[in-house]
Amino acid sequence: MSKLRLGPIADDKPVKLSVELPGALHRELLAYAEVHAKATGLPEPLPPEKIAVPMIERFMATDRAFASERRRR
Repeated sequence: MSKLRLGPIADDKPVKLSVELPGALHRELLAYAEVHAKATGLPEPLPPEKIAVPMIERFMATDRAFASERRRR
């Protein structure tokens, strides 16, 4: 069989992840969600589990040391 041009496809299914947060961080996430809702015109703040994902994505996307290390691999 000849080699396909399309390589392995990443599994993009959501993965459930349980984490324990300190109470203070949870309260800060709730407060951030309230500010975010007001700034974006949302009728209700997003729950912490919904707002944490884009925050983590943004953090990782802007971490220069992480990006540099990934390019080396």
